[in-house]
Amino acid sequence: MGYLPSERPADTKPAPRLLRDDETKFAAGQIAAFQYFALAVFVFLLVGFWDLQVRNEEFYFEKAQQNQIKSLPIPAPRGKILDRDGRVIVDNHSSYRLIMSRENMREDHIRPIAMGLNLDPEELELKVRRFKRQPSYLTIPLKEELSVDELTFVEAHKGGESFPELELIKSQNRIYPQGGVAAHLLGYVGEINDAELNSPDWANHNPGDLIGKVGIERQYNEQLTGIDGQRQVKVDNRMNTREVLGIKDALPGKDLKLTIDLDLQVVAELAMENKRGAVVALDPRTGEVLAFVSTPAFDPNHFVGRIDQKEYAALVQNPYKPLFNRAIQAQQAPGSTFKPIMALAGLETGEIDENFSVHCPGGATWYGRYFKCHKKSGHGTVTLKTAIAQSCDVYFYAVGNKLGIDRIAEYAELAGLGKKTGIDLPGEKEGVVPSSKWKIRTQREKWYAGETISVSVGQGALTITPLQLAHAIGGIATGGVWMKPHLIKDDKPAEPAHKANLNLDNVNKVIGGMYAVVNEWGTGAASRIPGIEMCGKTGTAQLASNDALKQMKGEEWKDNAWFVGFAPRQGAEIVVATLFENGAHGDQAAPIVRDVIKAYFDKKARLNKLQQPAPSLAMGLANPAAAGQSRTADGGQAPAQGAR
Repeated sequence: MGYLPSERPADTKPAPRLLRDDETKFAAGQIAAFQYFALAVFVFLLVGFWDLQVRNEEFYFEKAQQNQIKSLPIPAPRGKILDRDGRVIVDNHSSYRLIMSRENMREDHIRPIAMGLNLDPEELELKVRRFKRQPSYLTIPLKEELSVDELTFVEAHKGGESFPELELIKSQNRIYPQGGVAAHLLGYVGEINDAELNSPDWANHNPGDLIGKVGIERQYNEQLTGIDGQRQVKVDNRMNTREVLGIKDALPGKDLKLTIDLDLQVVAELAMENKRGAVVALDPRTGEVLAFVSTPAFDPNHFVGRIDQKEYAALVQNPYKPLFNRAIQAQQAPGSTFKPIMALAGLETGEIDENFSVHCPGGATWYGRYFKCHKKSGHGTVTLKTAIAQSCDVYFYAVGNKLGIDRIAEYAELAGLGKKTGIDLPGEKEGVVPSSKWKIRTQREKWYAGETISVSVGQGALTITPLQLAHAIGGIATGGVWMKPHLIKDDKPAEPAHKANLNLDNVNKVIGGMYAVVNEWGTGAASRIPGIEMCGKTGTAQLASNDALKQMKGEEWKDNAWFVGFAPRQGAEIVVATLFENGAHGDQAAPIVRDVIKAYFDKKARLNKLQQPAPSLAMGLANPAAAGQSRTADGGQAPAQGAR
């Protein structure tokens, strides 16, 4: 019987629906796709396994090894810098260098690391970006000479999960003389910058390398730089060292022996204390630099690692320019120290002789302009010797007018002025020797005869450096042989930079005047040394014209004081030139030169005394009857051989 829908029994179920053909086909397709996908994954894994284990076994084994073996650099110590007697001037000391391994570096670690090490985060990020173009094995140097707090930070965070990129390695850092002694001569080291990396001079260096920046450190960087070693260690998955696998020792740089005499250097430094200027001492026979001072100076130790930006800015902005190497870069008018060259030029050209005389009433008029002498009352009638000794300006005005600017320039250049001496230091300046050609070339104007008058007394456009003055006067002292100044002690015989065929009689007349400057009635009596025949010349150089100086006040506008001296009178062994900025008068610079030359001869006397044979030995050799006696260690008489 049939039922209405609402009357169907409760336990009655609807008949199951049969799948249609299209639904069956779709389900089968899904199963097949999954099977093919599973098969593809299996084949991919099988191929990868074969690639790892068979085809590229060695390659991936090496990669795996690299994940557990780390290479750490062993920085090579730079060569030491010694004085001429073998005493160490610049040494190294053991320290730690913090580096960052790029294999384990994470970008989000850079700022926290910078903050913990008191570094500028922006600068560190910039450094990291610069290294991205470099091979991955190059580590990034972070800091030298870490403080106790910084070391604590590193030890607490390096390795493990904190900052696995940090590594502390032992290094040898520079240690310089305290107080800036010989700072401009020695220079300092620092991290290579972008400009240097792009220079062909530094083609063999990488980012992060420490290089010499100025001075000897810069000039002889390649000799002083050693070859870094390497330390291979085995690390765990937390990058902690578990085993040292091998060490390749670093090769230290070459030691350099300088021509500098540390005793003379210290004396010159003390003589220039609280002064601005420079001192250069040379051996005119060889060109060896015995002392080299520029003041004020800086402390190179502050540059080791990385100098604080505020401290560096203070050095750069200091009005007295402590980074400025006055010995080879201060181009100043030489004043009356130029007069010996003028005298030699006048004698050599035949324009004057030793008896040529000029009356000095305190000044003279040349080409419509009145030129004063430094002595207002005048020197009276003077000849060559007196003119040099008393530094009479009027006399040399007349000599300059006779010579003309081009012959003055010829002899100035012959003495080595107006060009670099060729000393083995970077940054040397040339100075200026004016001439008619020079003015046309630089100012597009002709030379006026009135300009020669100022140049003849070391003023006007003429400028020189302290090194040039020592070199020039040293050549005159040796009779016309100018040796190239140099700083490296070499056993090979020195060769002259140039020679001049000078009349030695004329040279001796100039030297006689310079002897009178110091020892007779001259302006350099403050440099006199009893028992030593010293010759010299004072110089006072204005920094502006007389009219301009009337409007200016202050210490910085006082005249520069110069003095150059050599000894002994015949066969000079040492020549010293000093620039004392704003020293007012040349005689203020004379004691500086005196102290250095006296120190040289005092040391020489001590060494000669030590090298002399003992009196008893000399007597014994001279007197056979006394040969059987010798002295005991305490100075008493020892019995002759065979006695008991």
